[in-house]
Amino acid sequence: MFALPKDSSKKVVFTKLRKLSAVVAAAVFTIGSMSVQADDPVKVGFVYVGPVGDHGWTYRHDLGRQAIEAEFGDKVETTFVESVPEGADAERVIRKLASDGHDLIFTTSFGYMNPTNKVAKAFPDVKFEHATGYKRADNVSTYSARFYEGRAVLGTMAGMMTKSNIIGYIGSFPIPEVVRGINAFTIAMRKVNPDAEVRVVWVNTWYDPGKESDAAKTLIDQGADIITQHTDSPAPLQAAQERGVIGFGQASDMSAFAPEAQLTSIIDDWDQYYIDRTKAVMDGTWESQDVWDGIDTGMVAFSDYGPAVPDDVKAAADVIKEGIVDGSIHAFQGPIKNQAGEEVVAEGEVLSDEVLLGMDYYVEGVQGSLPK
Repeated sequence: MFALPKDSSKKVVFTKLRKLSAVVAAAVFTIGSMSVQADDPVKVGFVYVGPVGDHGWTYRHDLGRQAIEAEFGDKVETTFVESVPEGADAERVIRKLASDGHDLIFTTSFGYMNPTNKVAKAFPDVKFEHATGYKRADNVSTYSARFYEGRAVLGTMAGMMTKSNIIGYIGSFPIPEVVRGINAFTIAMRKVNPDAEVRVVWVNTWYDPGKESDAAKTLIDQGADIITQHTDSPAPLQAAQERGVIGFGQASDMSAFAPEAQLTSIIDDWDQYYIDRTKAVMDGTWESQDVWDGIDTGMVAFSDYGPAVPDDVKAAADVIKEGIVDGSIHAFQGPIKNQAGEEVVAEGEVLSDEVLLGMDYYVEGVQGSLPK
């Protein structure tokens, strides 16, 4: 209680009481708002280049999103936008997610790099994570997996199992990530079978089952008895099984679609990375970084060997996996020659990450010219 001044009228007193009540009410509202804000779930958004049902690249990223929900429950709220083209549409979608109050946004395709960084400048308080890119900022991280390590395992298997010595490879876009995979596959293949060659068909899409299937059939017609791919649908494997040849899955286990044809599949496992980065936002420790992990951390994994894989091939593939993990084997260890037969990596030397990230040439054993 407070004492009334002797010269105070009731009007003055009531005015002061109303002002005091307003101050108290405002303070209570502010405290309440802070509490609600603290209890609000962290909003995590994802932008996908393909449909979540592609059973490849996007499917695996969406499993990572689900892993966040399983780990944190109602402490997080996740959303995704699928089948977003790489270009103006991507910027519009990313900007909408940032405007809608997302705290963390994962943009999961190489072509989202510039749109991600452009939107990030306009939303400095939002954290962005771009998959397979190289442009970073204070609120933009980059992350990728060393898929080429997995390609070395597949190349070893292909070199040992091919009878025609022609391997068909379906490429999406001629960017360094895809070229790097083709080269790693070919180098490993020719270490066990110097007579084998790789033929590439570029489809200029990440996900188009029709184009991917047609590419696989074209390669089989050219004599390929093993099909591998850097595209996202199981269509190439299905075409392989229909035509009585074998192949490898991409990004996830595709054996359900071609149980007789799939030898194994590289699995992109983003689950732990997505959980860790979401937790970093929650506890305030998130910082911009660049992550490029591989078999040793489990970011690059493999499905079980299919029924067509002989024991000696399984053993050889396991040796490559184990050697990559312990450091005794590197997919790009010399001697390595380019298509023209010129030595680009001397014996005993290993290509640096800087060179790998910009790889723009074919190695010896790859047929045809690299599109520019």
